[in-house]
Amino acid sequence: MTKLVLIDGNAILHRAYHAMPALTSKDGTPINAVYGFVSMLLRIITDLKPTHIVVAWDTAKPTFRHTEYSNYQAQRPKGDSELIVQFDIAYKVLDAMQIPKYFLEGFEADDVIGTLAYQVASRHSGGRRPIESIDIVTGDRDILQLVDDDKHIFVYMPTKGISEGKLYKEQDVVERMGVKPNQIIDFKALVGDQSDNYPGVAGVGPKTAIDLLKTYGTLEQIYKNLNDIKPSIAKKLAQGAEPAGISQRLATIVKDVPVTFKLIEAEKWDIAGKKVLDLFAQIGFKTLSDRVVKVGAEIAKSKQMNLV
Repeated sequence: MTKLVLIDGNAILHRAYHAMPALTSKDGTPINAVYGFVSMLLRIITDLKPTHIVVAWDTAKPTFRHTEYSNYQAQRPKGDSELIVQFDIAYKVLDAMQIPKYFLEGFEADDVIGTLAYQVASRHSGGRRPIESIDIVTGDRDILQLVDDDKHIFVYMPTKGISEGKLYKEQDVVERMGVKPNQIIDFKALVGDQSDNYPGVAGVGPKTAIDLLKTYGTLEQIYKNLNDIKPSIAKKLAQGAEPAGISQRLATIVKDVPVTFKLIEAEKWDIAGKKVLDLFAQIGFKTLSDRVVKVGAEIAKSKQMNLV
């Protein structure tokens, strides 16, 4: 089966940085995040068995969300310098592995991932899809809105440090979030998002939001039926209509970013090639070198068996 794995590079590198103990190269450069990133990449490849891999990244420039809402992510501290210097190393690792990097100023990695996922899901050749399944890898729950069983779009999220993960289908999303994937945007519109610092409706918490969406389905239908809703809640909704609309737009992952998925480039990856091993020797990744060779051999054996 052909499978595309779309990785949120920022989310995974950040997670790796906070999960791994301090580690430096011979010249004192921090490398713990990259070490954890590669370790998780190997876990992803082993668990998900992709035929195609792509990594999407945020950029340093503000996005359209910052333009629309000046307080968006305003509370977030500046990046740790020991993490920032590792981004370039991570890029070099991906280049050596021939794994494509996608990003575009003005948009977040989520938007790039959403666009690529929908591009791939809509492609058909000779009556079938060149890519049969899409697994998105991230630690960001917002991206669960993209889960779609019919389109074969799923989300793989780390559950324990960087060593374990869970693949989310639609029912898994409902069990975790209390709402369906296509209701997550409206859920965020009602409750806001503390991590991204957008407001939602003051006084409306997750339980109320879930109950409202179970009854009315969408934010639009909730506002069309205010007269049927408990007066105290209806009043909060009426007063919070504007921030709800803003929050809904901020929570929505864009699916038409001007980027184009390149099928052939995404299948050229080689995690154990000479360039990778040379780079790892330069960085000082002795243990990782042994691991990529082992996983690379397992991949080669699996491909050979599939040809028999």
